[in-house]
Amino acid sequence: MFAAARTLVLGIVAMAALTPTTPAAAQQPASHSSRIERVVSPGGIEAWLVRQTHLPMLALSFAMRGGTAQDPADRPGTASLMAQMLDEGAGDIDAETFHRRLEERAIEMSFSAGRDALTGSVRALTESRAEAFALLKLALGKPRFDAAPLARVRESVLSGIRRASTNPNSLASETFSATAFPNHPYGRRNTGTLEAVGAITADDLRAMHRRIVARDRLKVAVVGDITAAELGPLLDDVFGALPAGTSLTPVPDIAMAAAGERRVVPMDIPQAIIAFGLPGLKRDDPDFIAAFVMNHILGGGSFSSRLYTQVREQRGLAYSISSSLITLEGTGLLSGGTSTRSDRAAESLSVIEAELRRMGAEGPTTIELEQAKRFLIGNWAMRFETSSQIASNLIRIQLDGFGPDYLDRRNDLIEAVTLEDVRRVAKRLLGDPKLLVVVVGKPQGM
Repeated sequence: MFAAARTLVLGIVAMAALTPTTPAAAQQPASHSSRIERVVSPGGIEAWLVRQTHLPMLALSFAMRGGTAQDPADRPGTASLMAQMLDEGAGDIDAETFHRRLEERAIEMSFSAGRDALTGSVRALTESRAEAFALLKLALGKPRFDAAPLARVRESVLSGIRRASTNPNSLASETFSATAFPNHPYGRRNTGTLEAVGAITADDLRAMHRRIVARDRLKVAVVGDITAAELGPLLDDVFGALPAGTSLTPVPDIAMAAAGERRVVPMDIPQAIIAFGLPGLKRDDPDFIAAFVMNHILGGGSFSSRLYTQVREQRGLAYSISSSLITLEGTGLLSGGTSTRSDRAAESLSVIEAELRRMGAEGPTTIELEQAKRFLIGNWAMRFETSSQIASNLIRIQLDGFGPDYLDRRNDLIEAVTLEDVRRVAKRLLGDPKLLVVVVGKPQGM
C-alpha cells in the first residue's frame, strides 16, 4: 500500500542514489542531477550536495550548533541580534555597499538564530556564485557591527518586541515558555527584552560571534548547478578560516515545569487564546516516530485530526486547533493551541483534555493509523519542492543526527509503526495528561 507513496517521494525528491564520503577531488560527478553526495573538502569540511543542472541556480544552507540558548542571562536577544547583523557590512564593505552588491547580482542571503543553532542560507544564479560565496565568507568571518546599522537593526528588533507585547498569540507563547522552563535559556524570548536589547553593545555581538561561529559543529547542504569537485575548494574558502572550535556553554536538559497549572494573562480582546502543552520526547527517543504518527492523529493532521473534529466540526468552538511535537537539544514537548470565544474557553479546554485522555487510554483506531501513515508518507515529498527547501531539510536531518540514508529510511520507519506502538506511546505521553495551560484574554469559567 505504501510502496507507491515511497516511490513518489524518491521520484520527486530524486535522492535515491547515494555515494560514500570521499575527498571532493576523488569523487566522480553524479550521474543523476539530483544524486546526494557527501562531499569532504580538501580541508576536511563536509557538505551534502544535491546536484541539479536543469536550472542555473545554487542554494546553500548551513547551521552551527549554538543559538539563543547561548545568550547571557542578562542579555537575552544577543545571538538573534548578532545573526541579523551578519549581512550589515563585513570586511572592508559597509552595510549599504554589502546590500547593493547582493541586489545587483540578485543574491538572497539571510541569517537567524534559533534556540539551539545559528542558521543561514544563500541563493544565487550560477553566474553569481563566486560573488555570493565571497560575500558569505565576509559575513561569517569578518562582520563589522558598525554603529549606524546596529542602531537601525536594534530599533527594528525593539519595535517587534513592542508589537509582541500587545499580540495575544505572542503573549501566550512567551508566557508558556517562561512558565514551562523557568530559570532556563528555553524560557527566555529569542529576541530578548526591551531592556536587554537596548543594552546590547557591539562588543557583546563580537563576543557572541567568537563563541558560536566556528567549524566544529558546522552542517552544510548545497543544491544546484555545481559539481563536487567545484564545491570542495569553495567550502574551504568560505568556512576554512573560521575558528576550529566553539566555546559553547552546555545547555542542561530540562523537563517541562508547572504541569497541571493554568495561567491567565488578562487582555481586553473578544477571544481567548489558549496555549497548552505537556512533556514530549527528544528526537533521539526510540518512540519518537510512533509519537509523530500519534500526534498526527491527535492534532497534527489539520482537518482530519481528532482535536479538529471534536473542537471545531462537532462543537464549533474554534476555527482551528492543532498540536505538534517540539524537539530541542535539552527537552521535548507536545504542545498545541487554539482560540475561541471567551465564554466558551473553559468548555474548549475541557474538550481538549478529554480528547487527550481518550487517546492515552485507547490509542487510535486501525483506520486512523492507516490514514495517518498514508498521509505522512505521501506528504514527505512536499517538503522538497524547491532547491531552498531541499537544502533546508537536509540541514534539519543533519542536525537531528541522521545520515543521507534517512531519506530512504524515513518512510519505512513510519510504515513500520504498529497499532501497538502508537497505543504504547499514547499511554506513555497521555496516560495521565497534566497540561500546562496559558490563556490570554478574558476567559469565563476559568
